[in-house]
Amino acid sequence: MSIGIITIGIVVVCVFFVIGIYNNLVKLRNNRENAFSNIDVQLKQRYDLVPNLVSSVKGYAAHEKELLENITQARSAAVSATDINQKIAADNQLSAALSGLRVSVEAYPDLKANQNFQHLMTELADIENKLAASRRFFNSTTKELNNAVQTFPSNILAGMFGFQKEPMFEVSAAERANVERAPEVKF
Repeated sequence: MSIGIITIGIVVVCVFFVIGIYNNLVKLRNNRENAFSNIDVQLKQRYDLVPNLVSSVKGYAAHEKELLENITQARSAAVSATDINQKIAADNQLSAALSGLRVSVEAYPDLKANQNFQHLMTELADIENKLAASRRFFNSTTKELNNAVQTFPSNILAGMFGFQKEPMFEVSAAERANVERAPEVKF
């Protein structure tokens, strides 16, 4: 009789252990999705601001048409992306295009002095800073999920219930080349 009670007790503890691990994996996955939703909010603001910025620059930089078209196309691709991985790739493309705009603007002192342009650039810088913070939080939640998916004993249950390692929000290959290069300081 006591062996039966001990066996039932062990089974109940194991069931609660499995339930606990599963619930933790679900919580971590939901935290990651929530973190990406925060990125989505910042991306939406960025996407809404980009057409205003492009319109401001067009008057001053008519010969930079290709750059402005690339920004517009990158924005469209980012807006139409449907899943997290597509959105990450599209956002990297838009970031690269906006970097090109910042470099190009240096050639237009009148544009830099324009109040509307200055306001838009300040807003864009603010959104970029918030976006960077959101990306860091997203990567943190992704790391927590990946740790749970890859460590014992939760990795056993993760595989059984379809949880898998998820990609981080990383710098694109094109941006990585720029990041790894030391900045040029000119006086």
